[in-house]
Amino acid sequence: MSAYWRFPDDRLFLIAGPCVLEDDALNLRVGEALARLAPDVPGGIVFKASFDKANRSNARAHRGPGLSDGLEALARVRAATGLPILTDVHLPEQCQAVGQVADVLQIPAFLCRQTDLLEAAGATGKPVNVKKGQWMAPEAMRGAVDKVRGARVGSGGTGSAAEPASLEAVTERGTFFGYGDLAVDMRSIPRMRAATGCPVIYDGTHAVQRPGLAVSGASGGAREFIPILTLAAVAAGADGLFLETHPDPDSAPSDGPNMLPLSQMGALVRRAVAVREAARS
Repeated sequence: MSAYWRFPDDRLFLIAGPCVLEDDALNLRVGEALARLAPDVPGGIVFKASFDKANRSNARAHRGPGLSDGLEALARVRAATGLPILTDVHLPEQCQAVGQVADVLQIPAFLCRQTDLLEAAGATGKPVNVKKGQWMAPEAMRGAVDKVRGARVGSGGTGSAAEPASLEAVTERGTFFGYGDLAVDMRSIPRMRAATGCPVIYDGTHAVQRPGLAVSGASGGAREFIPILTLAAVAAGADGLFLETHPDPDSAPSDGPNMLPLSQMGALVRRAVAVREAARS
């Protein structure tokens, strides 16, 4: 287990990539750009892309290449870039296969209370990032983390295990604000860290999603607020950042309105590193 990638708890790290896997050309274009940026990020960069978007608003929306083809595509990105890779799991039976390929498993926010899924992810032994549900109090994420930790030591329960906290992370991605928007309470970052003992990641792209503002049957977003909220979260103590990115977000098959243009990624991340250093000095 010591050879596994872990979430740094003393250096800012970044999880980034397209929302959903596309063709190799696009996946590698993003991955190679992130690999060039990695030396500027003290805690390193993890490439993220989903093999299946199982919670799309529109039943006819593009979902991705599926489990088998998706894991092969992710493996190619890792081989070409040297970056560790992260992808979502939606079902307990997906975890074993994903754990054999991915460096990090991620639990989507809508599924953060699914006990069987959390335990299956933890049982792989791989690091797990659990996104906070949009309706959850920060302290309530302790239960989700305990399910993952309990499965690591074979307890089958929800008690805290002896695994290092850096094998788990939790992500703040906004809270429902009425029917059509999300709000970010920066107090959630220190509160979640205190409650879970985990590094806390701030999702700067899904936090500007507008779930009730449908665009062609999909959620809308306000990407212009990504930089200001991201920098605020780092100042508030976020240990890592999650930023979905695309060379042309307006043509992306998923979550385009709330994705950061790839051309803007480097400047924002370098500013975030500087803010973290200033906040800690």
